Amino acid sequence: MNQQRRGGLGRGLGALIPTGSPGEQHGGTVQGARFRDIPLDAIAPNPRQPREHFDEEALAELVTSIKEVGLLQPVVVREVADGRYELIMGERRFRASREAGLASIPAIVRDTPDDELLRDALLENLHRQQLNPLEEAAAYQQLLTDFGATHEQLAERIGRSRSQVTNTIRLLNLPGAVQKRVAAGVLTAGHARALLGLDDAESQERLAARIVAEGMSVRAVEEAVHVGDVNGTDAAAAAPRRATPRSPAAEDLQARLSDYFDTRVRVELGRRKGKVVVEFASLDDLERIVEVMAPDLPAAE
Repeated sequence: MNQQRRGGLGRGLGALIPTGSPGEQHGGTVQGARFRDIPLDAIAPNPRQPREHFDEEALAELVTSIKEVGLLQPVVVREVADGRYELIMGERRFRASREAGLASIPAIVRDTPDDELLRDALLENLHRQQLNPLEEAAAYQQLLTDFGATHEQLAERIGRSRSQVTNTIRLLNLPGAVQKRVAAGVLTAGHARALLGLDDAESQERLAARIVAEGMSVRAVEEAVHVGDVNGTDAAAAAPRRATPRSPAAEDLQARLSDYFDTRVRVELGRRKGKVVVEFASLDDLERIVEVMAPDLPAAE
């Protein structure tokens, strides 16, 4: 088993928290927590962990992700003795890190038993920090799952819409090879969100390689995803399909609608009629869009 620690591409909440002892200051202060890289052997599982069974397939997927890109979401521990810790949150991450062969793991050392205090402090610091898209996505997800934050709380604290929070979290669904390019800044968050329109990891990786090789714009990637031209061979264009007429007015309207609804909108013109396609990330996101479209629409009974 390989005992070399694989460095993460981002630390998620760890990027928001000062390192060292509670009295030391390294960057912005987060009340009630500090960040450390801790040997796995120094962490004891939580004896009060109510969860005994873990989905083996999901655990195997997490092991693969850790091997490829590292662990973006730190576990949460408390110090029980000098150099010894007890796991509070992150049992699945802890187990997967062991299986992945890590010698140490990024951890938030909690100095307060007050989850609400720590959550609020992390939310406040999240607003101040400049994170890469994957760090941001991992921080959002961890605040939701470990610290009981809501999409609304996240959106309000950082001045973003709920759909932007949701779409950022979706970046964690990208395959490891694509995540590496996003973390390295080779692909922008806009490119990454466009890639999520493809259904399988292999297609996402092939189109990501094209983006880097050809210097594709986000709009060009969105169009490639729309027509299914992943390889750049124009095979999709050769298939029987009606060409979609474009016009500067339609392009402008499409851009303005996308900004207004805070999601991707396509305006498609046919020979006799056209259509407007509004994409959404989840049912909650759909409800948000409908509320913007038709605020007086009666609620479902």
